Amino acid sequence: MSRATENKIILIVRNTRLDDLIVRFNTLSQAQFYVEHLGADFSDYLREHQNYHATAQNAQQQLQTLGKMQVVHRRFLPNFVFAPQDIVVVLGQDGLVANTLKYLDKQPVIGINPEPQRWEGVLLPFQVHELSKIIKEVFAKRRELAKVTMAQAQLSDGQVLYAVNDLFIGQKTHTSARYLIQQDSYQEQHSSSGVIVSTGMGATGWFKSLLTGAQGITHAWTGQNAPLTTDSNFAWHSDYLYFTVREPFPSTQSTTNLIFGKITQQQPLVLVSQMPENGVIFSDGIESDFIEFNSGMQASIGLADKQGHLVV
Repeated sequence: MSRATENKIILIVRNTRLDDLIVRFNTLSQAQFYVEHLGADFSDYLREHQNYHATAQNAQQQLQTLGKMQVVHRRFLPNFVFAPQDIVVVLGQDGLVANTLKYLDKQPVIGINPEPQRWEGVLLPFQVHELSKIIKEVFAKRRELAKVTMAQAQLSDGQVLYAVNDLFIGQKTHTSARYLIQQDSYQEQHSSSGVIVSTGMGATGWFKSLLTGAQGITHAWTGQNAPLTTDSNFAWHSDYLYFTVREPFPSTQSTTNLIFGKITQQQPLVLVSQMPENGVIFSDGIESDFIEFNSGMQASIGLADKQGHLVV
């Protein structure tokens, strides 16, 4: 069989909601009983499940004719070793694309929307029927690649964690986090619900939510309703990040002056944990994929030493 390339094509897939329910309840019929017993529409779960797996099968059939193909489930991403010449196809949602990008280093990523009627798919510009055409154009280097700036947390013990959308630094239980925060020569003690570091790709997610909440509180408290303005230049490839401190608490032991700002290559953010236990740093909303951040550990937060490459 003639193949378009000898490079490997990696297809990233995930569980559907129904897959997860079957794992929990052992059989489809028991999962159906559980959903319908709560008054929910089981047909929607079934429809999503069937559409996703049909799309996955379609993608595999196309990719097998184009090159060496391997299917990798999202749960194996943290331990999977990608080769430099691999091409990666992600059968979305958006979050799966973001979660995949942080484990790559310049490999092109093609986002496939399995069900456009269900998912808006900002990071999923293609449908499965376009896959063969897009792959061949990527092989021939005729597709544009959007560069995606990532955030990086580097601990004093050498551990590194990357983020495509955002980093969370704080308590695993989301209770009060204690730490020293520093940027340039200024530092202060904090007690807060944690620190969020946002990339340009994450600007429409957690970052937007934080800004909207802050504006709403200010309006309710002061009666002033200024329109929400955002950084229009904060794009996927921006050479800076934003940090936001959640619910900073002023006290005799903690201050609240350094609670929002930019992080650049020249101005990283440094935090020193004062949490005896349950201090964590996780990225892109994946709480199970974290590094510990407990007493004495220092984290330097800045722009990552690599970028994601998304096919557009």
